[in-house]
Amino acid sequence: MMLDAHPELTIPPETHFVPELIEAAEGRDPTPEALLATITRQREWGDFGLTGEELLERFRAIEPLNAGDALRAFYSAYAERAGKPRWGEKTPIYVKSMRKIERALPEARFVHVIRDGRDVALSIRDRAVKEHPIDRIAERWVRRITRAREQAKRLRRYEEIRYESLILETRPTLERICAQLELPWDDAVLDYHRQSAVRLEEMRRELPEDGRRTTLSVERRMATHARTTEKPDPKRVSRWREAMSRSDRELFESIAGPLLAELGYAVGDGPGTEPREEGRR
Repeated sequence: MMLDAHPELTIPPETHFVPELIEAAEGRDPTPEALLATITRQREWGDFGLTGEELLERFRAIEPLNAGDALRAFYSAYAERAGKPRWGEKTPIYVKSMRKIERALPEARFVHVIRDGRDVALSIRDRAVKEHPIDRIAERWVRRITRAREQAKRLRRYEEIRYESLILETRPTLERICAQLELPWDDAVLDYHRQSAVRLEEMRRELPEDGRRTTLSVERRMATHARTTEKPDPKRVSRWREAMSRSDRELFESIAGPLLAELGYAVGDGPGTEPREEGRR
């Protein structure tokens, strides 16, 4: 929402189709119709305000048909609807597919937001409708960050920022991100919360069960993103110190402690440490 508030950049709701579309476009004899179907069968399709006909027309104009230009066609259509010249993407799971995305879009710039895993665990439990064992959350947090950082070594443009810096040092952190994206600074990114409620309206619809994910009600979708309508809240930083039980913390740290320490986060009962920033390339 911060970057989407910039007058030159728009970011659609989570898409979830990009790796699949790349694979489809790189397969044998891809067709515009097949690529369109890859997008429209996603349960998020209705969030984007586009029609299949206009997207199909754009795909048919691509010669030869390829993943990069098909993706550019989709995002350009969305950006034109928003009246902005540049577009971005925010689907979290794409952290697993950065190399694949860069091959299709060599101009891609990746910003990886890393948060203290213990606060991540609390956030997951706040939003979940079923119990998530703390050890499973820790294992997933370590696995995803480790794999992302391994991929980062082979990416042209990759930047790491800490969630904590984004909350506690919002302007300088956003200035660094804008510089990395070659976006001129605009104070609008600091006032993102003023327009977030309007931007969230395009997501005000139920997401049906799709075989991989359960039904997501309108109420839950809106609640999940409700904090984007507020200013950054310092109370969300290191919440684990008061809200996480000692047993959960010790179990989490027994699995994720080395990575927490590597990233500069305090481990155990010692004094807090500032998370270390590690921007790359």
